[in-house]
Amino acid sequence: MTSRTFGTMPDGTPVKSVTISNGDLTATILTFGAVIQDIRLAGVPHPLVLGYDNIEAYRRNRTYFGAIAGRFANRIADGRFSIDGQDYQVSQNEAPNHLHGGFDGFGTRVWTLLRSSPSSVTLGITSADGEEGYPGKVEVELTYSIEAPGTLKTEISATTDKPTLVNLAQHSYFNLDGAGTIRDHVLTIPAETYLPIDAGKIPTGEFRPVAGTEYDFRNGRRFGEGHDGVVESYDHNMVVRREKVSTPQPIAVLASSKSGVALEVTSTEPGVQFYGGQMVASKDKGINGEVYGANAGLCLEAQLFPDAPNQKDFPSAVLRPGETYHQETLFRFSRTG
Repeated sequence: MTSRTFGTMPDGTPVKSVTISNGDLTATILTFGAVIQDIRLAGVPHPLVLGYDNIEAYRRNRTYFGAIAGRFANRIADGRFSIDGQDYQVSQNEAPNHLHGGFDGFGTRVWTLLRSSPSSVTLGITSADGEEGYPGKVEVELTYSIEAPGTLKTEISATTDKPTLVNLAQHSYFNLDGAGTIRDHVLTIPAETYLPIDAGKIPTGEFRPVAGTEYDFRNGRRFGEGHDGVVESYDHNMVVRREKVSTPQPIAVLASSKSGVALEVTSTEPGVQFYGGQMVASKDKGINGEVYGANAGLCLEAQLFPDAPNQKDFPSAVLRPGETYHQETLFRFSRTG
Protein backbone atom coordinates (compact mmCIF):
# COMPACT_ATOMS: atom_id res chain seq x y z
CA MET A 1 0.00 0.00 0.00
CA THR A 2 1.24 3.47 -0.92
CA SER A 3 -0.40 6.71 0.13
CA ARG A 4 0.17 10.25 -1.08
CA THR A 5 -1.53 13.64 -1.19
CA PHE A 6 -3.59 13.87 -4.37
CA GLY A 7 -4.79 17.45 -4.00
CA THR A 8 -6.68 19.91 -1.84
CA MET A 9 -10.34 20.91 -1.75
CA PRO A 10 -11.29 24.62 -1.84
CA ASP A 11 -11.77 24.61 1.95
CA GLY A 12 -8.28 23.23 2.46
CA THR A 13 -9.28 19.61 3.09
CA PRO A 14 -6.57 17.31 1.73
CA VAL A 15 -7.46 14.54 -0.69
CA LYS A 16 -5.42 11.36 -0.35
CA SER A 17 -4.56 8.72 -2.92
CA VAL A 18 -4.04 5.11 -1.79
CA THR A 19 -2.72 2.38 -4.08
CA ILE A 20 -3.40 -1.25 -3.19
CA SER A 21 -2.15 -4.36 -4.99
CA ASN A 22 -1.56 -8.08 -4.87
CA GLY A 23 0.96 -8.02 -7.71
CA ASP A 24 -1.55 -9.14 -10.32
CA LEU A 25 -4.14 -6.39 -9.89
CA THR A 26 -3.48 -2.83 -8.73
CA ALA A 27 -6.08 -0.19 -7.84
CA THR A 28 -5.69 3.44 -6.85
CA ILE A 29 -8.38 4.85 -4.56
CA LEU A 30 -9.06 8.50 -3.69
CA THR A 31 -10.62 9.77 -0.50
CA PHE A 32 -12.55 12.21 -2.72
CA GLY A 33 -15.81 10.46 -3.48
CA ALA A 34 -14.25 7.08 -2.56
CA VAL A 35 -13.24 7.16 -6.22
CA ILE A 36 -11.53 4.26 -7.97
CA GLN A 37 -9.10 6.42 -9.93
CA ASP A 38 -7.18 3.67 -11.73
CA ILE A 39 -7.16 -0.11 -12.16
CA ARG A 40 -4.24 -1.99 -13.72
CA LEU A 41 -3.93 -5.68 -14.56
CA ALA A 42 -0.44 -7.17 -14.82
CA GLY A 43 0.62 -7.58 -18.44
CA VAL A 44 -1.88 -4.98 -19.69
CA PRO A 45 -0.23 -1.63 -20.48
CA HIS A 46 -3.22 0.65 -20.01
CA PRO A 47 -5.84 1.63 -17.40
CA LEU A 48 -9.14 -0.27 -17.32
CA VAL A 49 -11.26 2.60 -15.99
CA LEU A 50 -11.68 6.28 -16.82
CA GLY A 51 -10.11 8.73 -14.39
CA TYR A 52 -8.13 11.94 -13.91
CA ASP A 53 -4.73 12.67 -12.41
CA ASN A 54 -5.75 15.79 -10.46
CA ILE A 55 -8.54 16.83 -8.11
CA GLU A 56 -9.45 19.90 -10.14
CA ALA A 57 -10.46 17.72 -13.09
CA TYR A 58 -12.72 15.61 -10.89
CA ARG A 59 -14.41 18.74 -9.56
CA ARG A 60 -14.85 20.26 -13.04
CA ASN A 61 -16.27 17.11 -14.60
CA ARG A 62 -19.34 15.99 -12.65
CA THR A 63 -19.56 12.55 -14.28
CA TYR A 64 -18.99 10.51 -11.09
CA PHE A 65 -15.94 8.75 -12.55
CA GLY A 66 -15.23 5.86 -10.17
CA ALA A 67 -17.22 7.38 -7.30
CA ILE A 68 -19.64 5.92 -4.77
CA ALA A 69 -23.04 7.41 -5.59
CA GLY A 70 -25.38 8.02 -2.63
CA ARG A 71 -27.09 8.48 -0.18
CA PHE A 72 -29.50 7.27 -2.89
CA ALA A 73 -27.81 6.27 -6.14
CA ASN A 74 -29.71 6.99 -9.36
CA ARG A 75 -32.94 9.04 -9.49
CA ILE A 76 -35.90 9.88 -7.28
CA ALA A 77 -38.82 11.42 -9.17
CA ASP A 78 -39.31 15.09 -8.26
CA GLY A 79 -37.05 14.48 -5.25
CA ARG A 80 -40.09 13.34 -3.25
CA PHE A 81 -40.85 10.23 -1.22
CA SER A 82 -42.66 9.10 1.93
CA ILE A 83 -41.59 6.86 4.80
CA ASP A 84 -44.17 5.71 7.36
CA GLY A 85 -46.59 8.39 6.17
CA GLN A 86 -44.05 11.22 6.52
CA ASP A 87 -43.34 13.15 3.30
CA TYR A 88 -39.82 14.28 2.40
CA GLN A 89 -38.41 16.62 -0.23
CA VAL A 90 -34.77 16.11 -1.14
CA SER A 91 -32.67 18.30 -3.41
CA GLN A 92 -33.53 18.47 -7.12
CA ASN A 93 -30.03 18.58 -8.59
CA GLU A 94 -31.24 17.12 -11.90
CA ALA A 95 -34.38 19.24 -11.91
CA PRO A 96 -37.04 18.29 -11.28
CA ASN A 97 -35.49 15.02 -10.07
CA HIS A 98 -32.92 13.99 -7.48
CA LEU A 99 -29.78 12.22 -8.72
CA HIS A 100 -27.00 10.33 -6.89
CA GLY A 101 -27.56 11.93 -3.49
CA GLY A 102 -27.93 15.55 -4.58
CA PHE A 103 -25.65 18.55 -5.05
CA ASP A 104 -23.16 17.35 -2.45
CA GLY A 105 -23.65 13.59 -2.45
CA PHE A 106 -21.19 10.94 -1.33
CA GLY A 107 -19.45 10.99 -4.72
CA THR A 108 -18.32 14.60 -4.35
CA ARG A 109 -17.29 14.65 -0.67
CA VAL A 110 -14.02 13.71 1.00
CA TRP A 111 -14.24 10.43 2.91
CA THR A 112 -12.16 9.59 5.99
CA LEU A 113 -9.33 7.11 5.58
CA LEU A 114 -9.99 4.67 8.42
CA ARG A 115 -7.40 1.95 7.84
CA SER A 116 -5.36 0.32 5.11
CA SER A 117 -3.09 -2.61 4.30
CA PRO A 118 -1.05 -3.52 1.22
CA SER A 119 -4.14 -5.00 -0.44
CA SER A 120 -7.08 -3.12 1.11
CA VAL A 121 -8.30 0.31 2.14
CA THR A 122 -11.30 1.24 4.31
CA LEU A 123 -13.02 4.62 4.10
CA GLY A 124 -15.88 6.14 6.07
CA ILE A 125 -18.35 8.97 5.69
CA THR A 126 -21.11 10.46 7.85
CA SER A 127 -24.26 11.98 6.40
CA ALA A 128 -26.01 14.30 8.85
CA ASP A 129 -29.72 14.28 9.61
CA GLY A 130 -31.35 16.62 7.07
CA GLU A 131 -28.46 16.57 4.61
CA GLU A 132 -29.82 17.16 1.09
CA GLY A 133 -33.26 16.77 2.73
CA TYR A 134 -32.81 13.15 3.88
CA PRO A 135 -33.97 12.12 7.34
CA GLY A 136 -31.58 10.50 9.80
CA LYS A 137 -27.87 10.45 10.44
CA VAL A 138 -26.22 7.78 8.31
CA GLU A 139 -22.80 6.22 8.94
CA VAL A 140 -21.15 4.45 6.00
CA GLU A 141 -18.06 2.24 5.91
CA LEU A 142 -16.54 1.04 2.64
CA THR A 143 -13.69 -1.40 2.03
CA TYR A 144 -11.95 -1.94 -1.27
CA SER A 145 -9.79 -5.06 -1.26
CA ILE A 146 -7.74 -6.90 -3.84
CA GLU A 147 -8.34 -10.64 -3.93
CA ALA A 148 -6.97 -13.41 -6.13
CA PRO A 149 -7.51 -13.93 -8.95
CA GLY A 150 -7.58 -10.37 -10.33
CA THR A 151 -10.52 -9.23 -8.22
CA LEU A 152 -11.37 -5.85 -6.70
CA LYS A 153 -13.98 -6.37 -4.00
CA THR A 154 -16.26 -3.55 -2.85
CA GLU A 155 -17.96 -4.07 0.51
CA ILE A 156 -20.22 -1.36 1.93
CA SER A 157 -22.21 -1.14 5.17
CA ALA A 158 -24.43 1.63 6.54
CA THR A 159 -26.51 2.33 9.65
CA THR A 160 -28.97 5.06 10.59
CA ASP A 161 -30.65 6.57 13.64
CA LYS A 162 -33.96 7.31 11.83
CA PRO A 163 -35.84 5.57 9.03
CA THR A 164 -34.28 6.79 5.79
CA LEU A 165 -33.21 5.73 2.29
CA VAL A 166 -29.88 4.11 1.48
CA ASN A 167 -28.95 2.85 -1.98
CA LEU A 168 -25.27 2.99 -2.90
CA ALA A 169 -23.55 2.21 -6.19
CA GLN A 170 -19.98 2.01 -7.44
CA HIS A 171 -19.91 4.27 -10.52
CA SER A 172 -16.74 3.33 -12.43
CA TYR A 173 -16.61 3.75 -16.20
CA PHE A 174 -14.90 0.75 -17.77
CA ASN A 175 -12.91 0.70 -20.99
CA LEU A 176 -10.93 -2.50 -21.37
CA ASP A 177 -9.11 -1.20 -24.46
CA GLY A 178 -7.65 1.74 -22.55
CA ALA A 179 -8.75 4.40 -25.08
CA GLY A 180 -11.31 5.23 -27.74
CA THR A 181 -14.87 3.95 -27.34
CA ILE A 182 -16.35 0.80 -25.90
CA ARG A 183 -18.58 0.23 -28.95
CA ASP A 184 -16.80 -3.03 -29.88
CA HIS A 185 -16.79 -4.44 -26.37
CA VAL A 186 -18.98 -7.52 -25.93
CA LEU A 187 -21.44 -7.23 -23.05
CA THR A 188 -23.45 -9.94 -21.31
CA ILE A 189 -26.17 -9.17 -18.74
CA PRO A 190 -28.31 -12.09 -17.47
CA ALA A 191 -31.47 -9.99 -17.12
CA GLU A 192 -34.82 -11.24 -18.42
CA THR A 193 -36.46 -7.82 -17.94
CA TYR A 194 -35.50 -4.16 -17.76
CA LEU A 195 -37.15 -0.98 -16.49
CA PRO A 196 -38.45 1.35 -19.24
CA ILE A 197 -38.07 5.05 -18.40
CA ASP A 198 -39.85 8.30 -19.17
CA ALA A 199 -38.33 11.49 -20.58
CA GLY A 200 -36.84 12.30 -17.17
CA LYS A 201 -35.19 8.85 -16.96
CA ILE A 202 -37.61 7.77 -14.21
CA PRO A 203 -38.84 4.15 -14.41
CA THR A 204 -42.47 3.81 -15.48
CA GLY A 205 -42.96 0.89 -13.06
CA GLU A 206 -43.19 -1.71 -15.81
CA PHE A 207 -40.95 -4.78 -15.90
CA ARG A 208 -40.54 -5.21 -19.65
CA PRO A 209 -39.05 -8.38 -21.18
CA VAL A 210 -35.73 -7.81 -22.94
CA ALA A 211 -36.53 -10.43 -25.60
CA GLY A 212 -36.66 -8.85 -29.04
CA THR A 213 -35.34 -5.48 -27.82
CA GLU A 214 -32.02 -3.64 -27.91
CA TYR A 215 -31.74 -4.38 -24.16
CA ASP A 216 -31.30 -8.11 -24.66
CA PHE A 217 -27.72 -8.91 -23.66
CA ARG A 218 -28.45 -12.36 -22.24
CA ASN A 219 -26.30 -14.20 -24.77
CA GLY A 220 -23.64 -11.51 -25.10
CA ARG A 221 -23.37 -9.08 -27.98
CA ARG A 222 -21.33 -6.14 -29.16
CA PHE A 223 -22.27 -2.92 -27.39
CA GLY A 224 -22.62 -1.05 -30.69
CA GLU A 225 -24.61 -3.75 -32.45
CA GLY A 226 -27.57 -2.20 -34.23
CA HIS A 227 -26.31 1.29 -33.42
CA ASP A 228 -23.35 1.68 -35.77
CA GLY A 229 -22.87 5.34 -36.63
CA VAL A 230 -24.89 6.62 -33.67
CA VAL A 231 -24.19 7.24 -30.01
CA GLU A 232 -25.95 4.72 -27.79
CA SER A 233 -28.39 6.09 -25.24
CA TYR A 234 -28.43 3.25 -22.72
CA ASP A 235 -29.21 4.41 -19.18
CA HIS A 236 -31.51 1.72 -17.86
CA ASN A 237 -31.82 -0.58 -14.89
CA MET A 238 -31.47 -4.20 -15.94
CA VAL A 239 -33.43 -6.48 -13.60
CA VAL A 240 -31.16 -9.40 -12.78
CA ARG A 241 -33.26 -10.29 -9.73
CA ARG A 242 -36.25 -8.85 -7.85
CA GLU A 243 -34.51 -8.86 -4.43
CA LYS A 244 -31.07 -8.57 -2.87
CA VAL A 245 -29.17 -11.78 -2.12
CA SER A 246 -26.68 -12.55 0.63
CA THR A 247 -23.93 -13.93 -1.63
CA PRO A 248 -22.72 -12.06 -4.76
CA GLN A 249 -24.16 -13.49 -7.98
CA PRO A 250 -23.29 -12.71 -11.64
CA ILE A 251 -24.77 -9.51 -13.01
CA ALA A 252 -22.57 -8.71 -16.03
CA VAL A 253 -19.59 -9.72 -18.14
CA LEU A 254 -17.67 -7.29 -20.35
CA ALA A 255 -14.97 -8.40 -22.79
CA SER A 256 -12.63 -6.83 -25.32
CA SER A 257 -11.21 -8.83 -28.21
CA LYS A 258 -8.75 -6.01 -28.88
CA SER A 259 -7.01 -6.13 -25.50
CA GLY A 260 -7.92 -9.66 -24.50
CA VAL A 261 -9.22 -8.40 -21.15
CA ALA A 262 -12.52 -9.53 -19.63
CA LEU A 263 -14.42 -8.25 -16.61
CA GLU A 264 -16.93 -10.27 -14.61
CA VAL A 265 -19.15 -8.38 -12.16
CA THR A 266 -20.93 -10.15 -9.31
CA SER A 267 -23.07 -8.50 -6.65
CA THR A 268 -25.61 -8.91 -3.90
CA GLU A 269 -27.72 -6.21 -5.58
CA PRO A 270 -30.80 -7.06 -7.69
CA GLY A 271 -30.26 -4.52 -10.46
CA VAL A 272 -27.47 -3.17 -12.60
CA GLN A 273 -27.81 0.29 -14.09
CA PHE A 274 -26.32 -0.03 -17.55
CA TYR A 275 -25.13 3.41 -18.68
CA GLY A 276 -23.36 3.70 -22.03
CA GLY A 277 -21.52 6.93 -21.23
CA GLN A 278 -23.17 8.86 -24.05
CA MET A 279 -23.12 12.10 -22.06
CA VAL A 280 -19.38 12.03 -21.38
CA ALA A 281 -17.78 15.20 -22.72
CA SER A 282 -14.64 15.75 -20.70
CA LYS A 283 -13.04 19.16 -20.22
CA ASP A 284 -9.72 17.59 -19.18
CA LYS A 285 -7.34 14.85 -20.27
CA GLY A 286 -7.79 11.54 -18.51
CA ILE A 287 -5.17 9.25 -16.99
CA ASN A 288 -4.51 7.75 -20.44
CA GLY A 289 -3.88 11.19 -22.01
CA GLU A 290 -7.21 11.15 -23.84
CA VAL A 291 -9.95 13.77 -23.62
CA TYR A 292 -12.89 11.45 -23.04
CA GLY A 293 -15.91 11.71 -25.32
CA ALA A 294 -19.23 9.92 -25.76
CA ASN A 295 -19.04 6.16 -25.11
CA ALA A 296 -15.46 6.40 -23.84
CA GLY A 297 -16.52 4.04 -21.08
CA LEU A 298 -19.61 2.30 -19.76
CA CYS A 299 -21.00 1.87 -16.26
CA LEU A 300 -22.33 -1.31 -14.67
CA GLU A 301 -23.79 0.08 -11.43
CA ALA A 302 -24.96 -2.64 -9.05
CA GLN A 303 -27.78 -1.18 -6.98
CA LEU A 304 -31.41 -1.21 -5.90
CA PHE A 305 -33.84 0.09 -8.49
CA PRO A 306 -34.18 3.80 -9.43
CA ASP A 307 -37.08 5.66 -7.80
CA ALA A 308 -37.57 2.69 -5.46
CA PRO A 309 -39.35 4.67 -2.71
CA ASN A 310 -42.11 5.65 -5.15
CA GLN A 311 -42.59 2.26 -6.83
CA LYS A 312 -44.56 -0.32 -4.88
CA ASP A 313 -43.25 -3.31 -6.85
CA PHE A 314 -39.56 -2.40 -6.47
CA PRO A 315 -37.30 -3.74 -3.68
CA SER A 316 -37.38 -1.39 -0.71
CA ALA A 317 -34.53 1.06 -0.13
CA VAL A 318 -35.69 2.00 3.38
CA LEU A 319 -33.11 1.52 6.15
CA ARG A 320 -34.28 1.60 9.78
CA PRO A 321 -32.50 1.96 13.11
CA GLY A 322 -31.10 -1.37 14.25
CA GLU A 323 -30.69 -2.58 10.66
CA THR A 324 -27.51 -2.61 8.59
CA TYR A 325 -27.39 -1.90 4.89
CA HIS A 326 -24.87 -4.24 3.27
CA GLN A 327 -23.59 -4.58 -0.27
CA GLU A 328 -20.84 -6.66 -1.85
CA THR A 329 -19.85 -6.10 -5.46
CA LEU A 330 -16.82 -7.76 -7.03
CA PHE A 331 -14.99 -6.84 -10.24
CA ARG A 332 -12.91 -9.75 -11.53
CA PHE A 333 -10.47 -8.99 -14.37
CA SER A 334 -8.80 -11.64 -16.48
CA ARG A 335 -6.80 -11.98 -19.67
CA THR A 336 -8.57 -14.01 -22.34
CA GLY A 337 -5.84 -13.91 -24.96
